[in-house]
Amino acid sequence: ALLLYTVIPPLVYSLHVRPNEIALQRPYIQSHIQATRSAFGLDRQLRELEYAARQETPIHPERHRALLDNIRLWDWRAFHDTVTQIQALRPYYTFNDSDVDRYQIDGQYRQVLLTPRELDIRQLAEARTRWVNPHFIYTHGYGIVLAEVSKITSDGLPVLLIQDAPPEVNTKSLKLTRPEIYYGEVTHEPVFVRTAQPEFNYPAGADNMFSRYEGRGGMPIHSLPRRLAAAIKEGDFNILLTTILQPESRMMIRRDVRERLQHLAGFLEWDPDPYLVVTEAGRLVWMVDGYTTSDAHPYARSVNVAGAGRVNYIRNSVKATVDAYDGEAILYLFDPSDPIIQSYRQLFPGLFRPASAMPADLRAHTRYPEILFRVQAEIYRTFHMLDPQAFYNREDLWDLAHYVSAQSGRPEPVSPTYVIATLPGETKPEFLLITAFTPRSKDNLIGLMAARCDGEHLGEIVVLQLSKQELIFGPMQISARISQDQVISKDLTLWNQQGSQVLRGQMLVLPIEQTFLYVEPIYIQATQARMPQLRKVVLAVGNRLIYADTYDEALAQLSPGARELVARADAGQPAEGRAAAAAPAGGDPRLEQVRNHLRRYRELAAQGRWSEAGKELEAIEAQVR
Repeated sequence: ALLLYTVIPPLVYSLHVRPNEIALQRPYIQSHIQATRSAFGLDRQLRELEYAARQETPIHPERHRALLDNIRLWDWRAFHDTVTQIQALRPYYTFNDSDVDRYQIDGQYRQVLLTPRELDIRQLAEARTRWVNPHFIYTHGYGIVLAEVSKITSDGLPVLLIQDAPPEVNTKSLKLTRPEIYYGEVTHEPVFVRTAQPEFNYPAGADNMFSRYEGRGGMPIHSLPRRLAAAIKEGDFNILLTTILQPESRMMIRRDVRERLQHLAGFLEWDPDPYLVVTEAGRLVWMVDGYTTSDAHPYARSVNVAGAGRVNYIRNSVKATVDAYDGEAILYLFDPSDPIIQSYRQLFPGLFRPASAMPADLRAHTRYPEILFRVQAEIYRTFHMLDPQAFYNREDLWDLAHYVSAQSGRPEPVSPTYVIATLPGETKPEFLLITAFTPRSKDNLIGLMAARCDGEHLGEIVVLQLSKQELIFGPMQISARISQDQVISKDLTLWNQQGSQVLRGQMLVLPIEQTFLYVEPIYIQATQARMPQLRKVVLAVGNRLIYADTYDEALAQLSPGARELVARADAGQPAEGRAAAAAPAGGDPRLEQVRNHLRRYRELAAQGRWSEAGKELEAIEAQVR
């Protein structure tokens, strides 16, 4: 038996399999490709388009206002550090995370950054030693900070649409009627509400404002048996002895959003990144993606998924909402075709609601989850090859695009990015999650994957496949060009030597007019205080690098011929050449018109009046043509 086991298989492989390997393996490779694409949802709603991108393609900004008005100038890390400095208000407030979303702001579809101001009692070590403080007084966070991603003050800081406590809302498109956050991401302690002890609400100068809970969250705790049960469960007999509780008092437990959902539906994997939504009524509601996973899908490749281990099947079947004030959790079914969720639905028939039952103001903020997208991108870079022979020979392997991190100095994968853009063949801008690919061991761009998030297109994936005959720069190459540019390099070196530190935001890769626009914001912060301020903006198109103090100035140089005219208009130089010879003695008559349009454009852009500013840019374009 040992002889048969050790001799026969190698002999069969050498004499029969190796000479005919691809022919014999073809049906199994084909099954492996099909099974893997099916297991990771790449066989249903994925559409591949040939994208005839060219390196040197002129961009006309007036045709792409929705994209250009929503360029994310604030890297979420820089935004988090800046907001922590200017909006934390007190040491016990924390901004745990910043999330990208979209809202209708003053009639325009706008991308925003939003971060909740949560209360972390762990930051009050001395106050925490007094039992009443964490359980009765410091019970909730308060408010959010919300900013458009593309608006910057003259000091290089974000323009905040919602800020401070009590909330100051600087747009009529949003309101915040329930800013209190009893359920969140850093809410770990059980708390008691409607007690004899007023709750701290928010600071007001040197004073503190207090409140009393008015919602339906928590459970009644008035009776002796309930207090005894709570004391035993929490291991805290102060609950039984305290005199602060009243007949209408309630106890809130499991206030961490993910922990709450885990107790409700522990058979699902819950996304580690909940995000907050402002409803039309002004309430704050957490949105959390839920996944069904398995490691038993036949013939499919396995990958590691954060929080779920090694799996070879995943679906984003459920989206949950948790009210930040009441803690009400609702599970909505977004993929009823998933066989795993079908089984759970039969076991727990009252647990799930159909996706159509989600209120419209919440449905408008559902999105394609980043965790699922990362997994699918990792699978797709190999399994875009459908031909078994090409797959067997690894002829067309892709990598995730990389860039050089300014913080570590090492190449790092470009993270998937939420953007507002218009896909080829579409007419309306939409909220997308995108990531870029390069050929294996190369730095040029070969493809772009975009997951759609809006309306009926939620869950669809579009892959733009680039021609192998046309070289399109990738993020690493653009990053290298920025670092090697003499003017930029000189500035970065100077700023890093003057008690300050330069931070380079993550590079954005955006499809536009059969080419790609690259955007990299550059921030500067003091070495002793982490409050990044936007200092420069770099745009790259083809072989052009545009380096400007503000995004508006960079944008004004983006269109064909605009760079020269804008520079001449700024400098007040006369036109040269044939146009100058034909012009009056004062120089090219277009220059004065360009100056006026440019001045008006900057004024309107600074006020955030992008529609009117776009018309001024169109006028500059007309002068160029």
